[in-house]
Amino acid sequence: MNLEVATKPTRSVRQPDQVQQSLYAKREKVYPREVHGLFAAMRVSAVLVLLGLFYGLPWLRWNGQQLLLFDLPARQFHIFGLTIFPQDFVYLTLLLIMAALSLFFFTAIGGRLWCGYACPQTVWTEVFMWIDRKIEGDRPKQMKLDKAPWSTHKFVVKGSKHLIWILFSAFTGFTFVGYFTPILELGQKLLTFNLGPWETFWVLFYGLATYGNAGWLREQVCVYMCPYARFQSAMFDRDTLIISYDRERGEPRGARKRTLDHHTAGLGDCIDCTLCVQVCPTGIDIRNGLQFQCIACAACIDACDHVMEKMGYPAGLVRYTTQNAVSGKPTRVFRPRIAVYAFLLVGITGAVVFGLTHRVPLDLDVIRDRNALYRETTDGMVENVYTLKVINMDGQPHRYRLSVTGILGMELFGAEQSVPVNAGEVASLPVRVRVDPFALERGSTAITFTLEAEGAPRIKTVAEARFLGPVSRG
Repeated sequence: MNLEVATKPTRSVRQPDQVQQSLYAKREKVYPREVHGLFAAMRVSAVLVLLGLFYGLPWLRWNGQQLLLFDLPARQFHIFGLTIFPQDFVYLTLLLIMAALSLFFFTAIGGRLWCGYACPQTVWTEVFMWIDRKIEGDRPKQMKLDKAPWSTHKFVVKGSKHLIWILFSAFTGFTFVGYFTPILELGQKLLTFNLGPWETFWVLFYGLATYGNAGWLREQVCVYMCPYARFQSAMFDRDTLIISYDRERGEPRGARKRTLDHHTAGLGDCIDCTLCVQVCPTGIDIRNGLQFQCIACAACIDACDHVMEKMGYPAGLVRYTTQNAVSGKPTRVFRPRIAVYAFLLVGITGAVVFGLTHRVPLDLDVIRDRNALYRETTDGMVENVYTLKVINMDGQPHRYRLSVTGILGMELFGAEQSVPVNAGEVASLPVRVRVDPFALERGSTAITFTLEAEGAPRIKTVAEARFLGPVSRG
């Protein structure tokens, strides 16, 4: 019995070690081989377009204003000539919903197209890997350099690479902050060493994030940090396009001479060259089936098609296909989930377009003076005091006319005949409304302020308020 008791703690100690070994594997650095082909060209084109937009848009101007600027201190978003205020945040919310629905829609049809071609992690990692190849060489040279002992040559090569990484990352951080601080102003501050503490912090923060994610972490972000990899399967079905290995055609795999009749030898089309693994940026073997680490970059398709061409075999051993197609069943592109996503996406897009085209670039907030419910003037009239916030959300200045209705014989004081407000400004206008107490039928009466731009009848808005006073003695 003592022996049995003594062996129990040993088992309990070993179990956590075994769990730790299975859950936390030591990272093996991935050295993706450069690949050429149709999908590689599409990926490079996407990188050039997206990076061109990211680095170029802040420098473009529209009517003297930065084309794309999220001015948080002023609470104004300038988007392609349109100024969005906090009152218009419903449009930004709808745009985010549209982006989410678009992700669901395209994922249900074509799998992880976002991850393979448009995700910032993928885009910037492609740039950093291109820098690696230009400085350190191709895959074998990079592996040889990393295994070699430190020397002057290795120090110079590695140092040059990291210096370019840092400069590119710093420029990325600077550009990102340029979307929130006018980039010309930000550039002048940088050249004169006059950056503010918050601007400096965010430039360094986003620069460091780019350097760390695209330079060091790379596939670890996709595998361990990105939540999309974990819930993507909820949007997949048997008709979703995925990258698959044709096991029936490829197996049994094995090396052979080009002149060998592999069918007679009992071999499949896969020659087990492992190029599909060598070009994969996450280091997986697509021949093992669909895995959550796959970002659908299609590098394995380009590599395999190139090998098939050299061997004289038909292309498509690794290809975009569906689970139904692999099993010999027909593939349905239009299915219920696609119809639902499309309906919602078209509906919300239509609502946003309609709202923006019919948007009135004017808002009026009425703030009633809370210091006194009402006051009586020397001539026996009842007066309420209000502060009006006139928000000109148009790209040009306007003069506005103010009127008030709701009670017979109302009079408006404190407002000029024409109220000037510059583009994008908020004007504060104190006004007084007087009423004959005999015109009041109750202690609280609804009134309406109307604001209309001179020369632009379409720019008109109304705001409701309450007028307080004594109950009529009549």
